[in-house]
Amino acid sequence: MKTFIQSRIASALAAIAIASQPAVVQAQAAYPVKPIRFILGYAPGGSSDTVARTFGQKLHESLGQPVVVDFRPGGNTVIAAEILTRAAPDGHTLLMVLNTHAIIPLLMKLPYDPIKDFAPVVSVGVSPYMLAIHSSLPVSNLKEFIAHARARPGELNYSSSGAGGLGHLSGELFNQLAGVKTQHVPFKGGGPSVIALMSGEVQMSFIIPILVVGQIKSGKLKGIAVSGKQRLAGLPGMPTFAEAGLPQFESTNWFGVLAPAATPRAIISKMSAELNRIQGLNEVKDKLGALGIDPLPGNPEQFAALIKSDTDRFARVVKTAQIKLEQ
Repeated sequence: MKTFIQSRIASALAAIAIASQPAVVQAQAAYPVKPIRFILGYAPGGSSDTVARTFGQKLHESLGQPVVVDFRPGGNTVIAAEILTRAAPDGHTLLMVLNTHAIIPLLMKLPYDPIKDFAPVVSVGVSPYMLAIHSSLPVSNLKEFIAHARARPGELNYSSSGAGGLGHLSGELFNQLAGVKTQHVPFKGGGPSVIALMSGEVQMSFIIPILVVGQIKSGKLKGIAVSGKQRLAGLPGMPTFAEAGLPQFESTNWFGVLAPAATPRAIISKMSAELNRIQGLNEVKDKLGALGIDPLPGNPEQFAALIKSDTDRFARVVKTAQIKLEQ
């Protein structure tokens, strides 16, 4: 009888111990166990929306849990990032980020540590940036454009989707590398930025190709050069910056996924592997390729290195141009 009672007590204690384990430990064993939330610091309708929904749908199909895209625009993506830092580190809340995540710490004081408070999962795509100009400018290549700008210091304006974003800093990087002085004019989004360029309100823009390929093909705008190592399939006649004579100009728009810092490594590894697998699907490559986005598979360490690389590159740009954002 004593042995039986002791056995029952031991079983009860074991059950209590299991039930009292932290939710993170229990979830880790069978992750995911509930819907996954993809936080996005941008408004619906842009390329980041398409990327998040595309990966979310495929994760739902393979992992068996719904994936909800939670749009939290504003604050130069700081609002969305801060929400992630307060989430349970169980892999059920993730944040999709762009280059802005690497740049914004250089421009303003943050309510979180941009390195210590996040766990890189993996990069999921990359898009080049290009220099597009108004069709009225009397130039046809990068060399002519630089000469034109040098002869008119401060007279040429370039648009971007917002102060502190990649389009803004790409313009400053170009100014420093090419030895020219152009003026930044921020707009609220890529659409208004393109409209300003097409109307002639500004003369140039550093922008993702998908927003202007149609206008370039119709002759309403001119495409001067594209970042990256290869030409665009949709505009094969436009050279890369390296081919055009400015190889130091490197500015690409990447997409990646972060988790809260304390998320278990096993969960990070599982999600990283799954997102890498999804990038390799032809259906996904075709859908994102239509937006000018190529796969960028890797691992958490490589994504962390990519973030650091962009932070280091643009730290020099920000310091030289003395860029600051109002808070």
